[in-house]
Amino acid sequence: MEKNKTGVARYLVNLLKYWKNNKRTEFVLYSMKNVRNPLSIKSTALYYNFSLPKQARKDKVDILFLPFYMRPFFCRVPTAVAIHDISYIVHPEWFDFYHRTIYRVLTKKAIKKSKIIFASSEYTKKEILKHCKVNPEKIHTILLAVDEKFDSNKDLGTIEKKKQKYGLKDHYLFYLGSIFNRRHVPETISAFENILEKKPGYQFLISGRNLTNPHQNIEKEIERINRKFPESILKLDYLEDDDIPYLYQGAEMFLYLSEYEGFGLPPLEAMACGTPVLSSKKTSLAEVLEDYPLWVENPREINEISEKILKVLGNEKLRNELIEKGLERAKKFSWQKTAEETLRILNHE
Repeated sequence: MEKNKTGVARYLVNLLKYWKNNKRTEFVLYSMKNVRNPLSIKSTALYYNFSLPKQARKDKVDILFLPFYMRPFFCRVPTAVAIHDISYIVHPEWFDFYHRTIYRVLTKKAIKKSKIIFASSEYTKKEILKHCKVNPEKIHTILLAVDEKFDSNKDLGTIEKKKQKYGLKDHYLFYLGSIFNRRHVPETISAFENILEKKPGYQFLISGRNLTNPHQNIEKEIERINRKFPESILKLDYLEDDDIPYLYQGAEMFLYLSEYEGFGLPPLEAMACGTPVLSSKKTSLAEVLEDYPLWVENPREINEISEKILKVLGNEKLRNELIEKGLERAKKFSWQKTAEETLRILNHE
């Protein structure tokens, strides 16, 4: 079983799932395992910037598709790059010196040099045009979607087994994703502490690595709250990938209070699983949520977060409305459509 995939990994896996049935296009899949490195040095940078473009040129590929922000420094074949967001450029203060410098330079180079740019949302396209000098005709907005395994057909027995596996109680809230400052996890934790004052039997499952910069000591705050309310917050870096749909389905709510996203897959996955979502309508999340009837206006405001959570937990009619709206919205996104449209542009059709 795999650890939970990143959003970029989900993106590539779902494209390949549909592309593998295409008989008109020949694909070559490159990885560090199948591209020879003449120096026999295990280095991602060496592979990406030298070995990969050299092999692509040798294979005479028509275009090298790059699913993750960056383009090799030395590449003589045409490239197409997927830009999921440009947070490194727009908000460098959110990243340490190394990452903001490297990714800022490489992302800008990819945008400038690539023949085709895929943006994951209209918001991301607008951000690229605002912050980078680029021909708008090169940019194609193709929305992401939800893997078929995320659905609302609940197997209650399996859900219960997954809850027991992770030590979850009957009622829990859920957050999934890398923990960045922009996703306001500390504020969400503080809001959950307010919830525990009124609903002490609840738990909060948080899954994701703490990548905050400046560093936020989330673990210390969790320890403090767990001393007050034992086992109320469970923090894990990873979940087994196959378990995630069941954990979405078993949750009372999914919380994702981000102020900046290039798309935002987790809220859409939760919607597809029939789970009420509490998010914000900032940046690309407005495209994902669209006419969703409840959201947080200010993800920095702890009282608003806790009030909105309690509103959902205490109102069955609202809860059902959120579930219905979420299921409707999730159905409008299709990986097959995303894959077909991406391939059509790559093939210049």
